[in-house]
Amino acid sequence: MKEKPSLKITDPQKAYIKAQKYCAYQERSQQEVRDKLYSYGLHRNNVESIIADLITSGFLKEERFAIAFAGGKFRMKGWGKIKIKQALKFKSVPDKIISKALSEIDAREYEKTLKKLISERTKEVKEKNPLKKNYKIAQYAISRGFEPELVWSFLRSED
Repeated sequence: MKEKPSLKITDPQKAYIKAQKYCAYQERSQQEVRDKLYSYGLHRNNVESIIADLITSGFLKEERFAIAFAGGKFRMKGWGKIKIKQALKFKSVPDKIISKALSEIDAREYEKTLKKLISERTKEVKEKNPLKKNYKIAQYAISRGFEPELVWSFLRSED
């Protein structure tokens, strides 16, 4: 499969318009936009200037991105808070904004999702030994990004 050639844009105004479209399509983190602008071949001063302009014009807002990202990953993929936090850190989102985004996840929905995940996994695991069975279920839920203490408390309450 041929690799798509990278687009070279040297005019900062054209790059700004392209970045506006990129941000309008879906919420983006500053780092995603920065990477995209660098891929055009722009210099650091131009990139930072364009990002500042995108922020002031409302096309780029890190908090809005983080809240949308966290909510989407939780609702659509069933990720837990730990996995969402790691993904946001990978996108260079500040800790303060990550905390705000995670606090936007409804606690009742979060617990309901975890209970559903555990009950579905309980049906799938064919282990006879109850300790091993619970361990396998817990490992699965923890790998999905749910907090170990919360997972184990739900498993103990089901016994």
